[in-house]
Amino acid sequence: MRFPLALTAKIARHIIKHKLKRTPRFALVLQLEPLHTCNLTCTGCGRIREYSTSLKDMMSLEDCLAAAEECDAPMVSVCGGEPLIYPKIEELVAGLLEQGRIVYICTNGVFMRRKLKDYLASIYSPRLEKRLAALVADQLLSDQDLAAIRRGKNDGRPVISPTQWLYWNVHVDGLEYTHDLIVEREGVFKECVAAIRLAKRLGFQVATNTTVYKETDVRELEQMFEFFSSLEVDGHTISPGYDYDAAKQDMVRRLGKKPEDFFLTRALTREKFAKIQEWGERFTIFGTPVYQEFLAGKRELTCTAWAIPTRNIKGWKAPCYLMTDGHYARYQDMLDQVDWNRYGVVNGVVRDPRCENCMVHCGYDPSGALGTNYQPGDHWKNFKYNFWPRPAPSKTGHLVQAFNGCSLGKGHLAEAKAALKSGLAGARSAFGNNGHGDAKPGAGTCGVGDTSQRDLVLARLRENGQSKS
Repeated sequence: MRFPLALTAKIARHIIKHKLKRTPRFALVLQLEPLHTCNLTCTGCGRIREYSTSLKDMMSLEDCLAAAEECDAPMVSVCGGEPLIYPKIEELVAGLLEQGRIVYICTNGVFMRRKLKDYLASIYSPRLEKRLAALVADQLLSDQDLAAIRRGKNDGRPVISPTQWLYWNVHVDGLEYTHDLIVEREGVFKECVAAIRLAKRLGFQVATNTTVYKETDVRELEQMFEFFSSLEVDGHTISPGYDYDAAKQDMVRRLGKKPEDFFLTRALTREKFAKIQEWGERFTIFGTPVYQEFLAGKRELTCTAWAIPTRNIKGWKAPCYLMTDGHYARYQDMLDQVDWNRYGVVNGVVRDPRCENCMVHCGYDPSGALGTNYQPGDHWKNFKYNFWPRPAPSKTGHLVQAFNGCSLGKGHLAEAKAALKSGLAGARSAFGNNGHGDAKPGAGTCGVGDTSQRDLVLARLRENGQSKS
């Protein structure tokens, strides 16, 4: 099977139950944001900008668990911000699993190995020594980590442990050069890969989460899938980048960039996702084949944003994960009071200008599962996609040069680092060439990331008169 039977059956039962009850709208996935604090400033993410005045605020553990009970979605995606910063993330995950939820921890990966080490400390015994030695040899643990693990964990708190009901969902937007540029920090991709490798060695389920932008190189996406498939990652979520308000404003104000140069239109989305169905056959792509047809431009779907509601510190966010027209105290209040007919694109007619270019999974993926815009054969497509054997791990993924950025000295700060050593005039820029030192600026990259660190160094060099520009 492509996905674990227990998970597939749980979601199917939930849909069938509400269909039989003729429930007009119900939740499939809860996007739970216990906080909006983040350790990164990813280009294209408007979350920490939209909620900039409440970054220090967070939901209580009780409110988080109550929200999951309230909407009763079978799956909860714990996101943010960076959820591993949440002080009670372990208790939250344990509570959601106790409720019988499928849990996705959506993380940028930077703190993930810390939680994996906590798990190892909680189960430590001398019998683990051989296994730990292998992890140290593979540079997934350090000698210092090993010493801490041997001391054990005795603080009485739960740990995040492997279970079929839990996925780590790691943000990866390309290979090393591209991903580090988008997250605006070098070294993040390398840490993500190490965390994924360690998690798989410890028996966890791991998925990747990718957003596609205008300058994303489709060939690089295939290489990325091949690389992570060779690491036996359990699945991939992929969605088009959408120019929602908070992200657009940040693009203009902070980076001085044009949003139209970064985000996708509907036409461009269909170009980028022309091969999504082929990818679905080669790799374990999460999402229904109906949604994949929509992304490829082979059919239309009606948005069902209410099926993936968002709950955060301000309440139930409406109408969707990316657009905010209000926050509601109760999930049912949101369902009843929002005029859902005002949003989306229906039969080619744009109901709200903000929805014009949106084809994001949180609005349209549930449409494929719920039978919206049903066409004969859709149920069979979904059944086959879920119950047929999952694609085999890539045999050539290990040949992909995934570490094509700072690991090779070609990260987006390469120009500044070279300038520090040899002066500005002799520095050759690696920015915008995907780390290969060849292509024209912007080719095959998301070359609109934050270059402020690089630019600051170069500006100081100019001020100090180290070279002439």
